[in-house]
Amino acid sequence: MDSDFWEKRYKEGAMGWDIGYVSPPLQAYIDQLEDHDQKILVPGAGSGYEVAYLHRQGFTNVYALDFAKSSLKRIKEQLPDFPESRLLQTDFFALEEDGFDLILEQTFFCALLPRQRPDYAKKMHSLLAEKGTLAGLFFEFPLAPDGPPFGGNREAYRALFEPLFRIRTLEQAYNSIPPRQGNELFFIFEKL
Repeated sequence: MDSDFWEKRYKEGAMGWDIGYVSPPLQAYIDQLEDHDQKILVPGAGSGYEVAYLHRQGFTNVYALDFAKSSLKRIKEQLPDFPESRLLQTDFFALEEDGFDLILEQTFFCALLPRQRPDYAKKMHSLLAEKGTLAGLFFEFPLAPDGPPFGGNREAYRALFEPLFRIRTLEQAYNSIPPRQGNELFFIFEKL
């Protein structure tokens, strides 16, 4: 599942994760954020709905990361004034930028191979500034051998993240879109 894999998915329109707008749980979370200057990363940005929403709400220091060039091109088309230097086409695990105050998770974690999850947790920890926050959505359904998406459950997420983060929230999202209702966990983790 390298950049060619994801590029092909975009070109074929095989983007089952793409709901066409900002995810309601993330929109509600973004709406309560007060610091519009905080440094924010959206990994696996996809079509960039969360990036666009943040940008249009006046957040001034947003970064979009994706493996696929097509993803970042879509974001730039939506947001012609978005700084080119904040469109990061790279492997998440190779990202050298750090000091993020907030990282938003939206269908990125579930697209990684399950064996990559410990590395994901460590990389998120290293990318965040002191007391930085990792927030977003995880799927809650049985871990599937075929994916993406790969599933998971609350207990596995706790075991993976508790050594590195203070778990402030990990609960079923009340405002998921209908097809995902009951299958999404909203979380807020603070870097230890």
